[in-house]
Amino acid sequence: MKKVILKISSFLMALLVLFSTMSFGISEHFCGNLLVDTSIFSSAETCGMEMEKTTPMEGCSIEKNNCCKDVVKLIEGNNNLNISINKMDFQQELLVAFFYLTYIDLFEGLEENIIPYIGYPPPFLITDIQLLDETYLI
Repeated sequence: MKKVILKISSFLMALLVLFSTMSFGISEHFCGNLLVDTSIFSSAETCGMEMEKTTPMEGCSIEKNNCCKDVVKLIEGNNNLNISINKMDFQQELLVAFFYLTYIDLFEGLEENIIPYIGYPPPFLITDIQLLDETYLI
């Protein structure tokens, strides 16, 4: 049960770190004061009422304002998680060096499990010595 809780909590922590560092934009399309479409990772779809820009003719300077507008909100993620190894002070370098020197030979020889009497079989039991000496463990 403890391992399951540990795996679930580590997965949730990884998701928390992922989503806290991710940046994304929210795109909104308004037609007048009415919200038409919202999109998170791509641009929002338009309502189809955008005005085409035409070249002004001589003597005619009438312009109509476009009723549609696009709003993009950018949500920045946290970028302060980059830890550089180049910015270690002397105390941290000493800690890394001592850790390496202490644990470099810690698990040496664990793969070799040497049993010195593996080639010698136990002696045959001809008679039960406890019966001969009449010593019984109670």
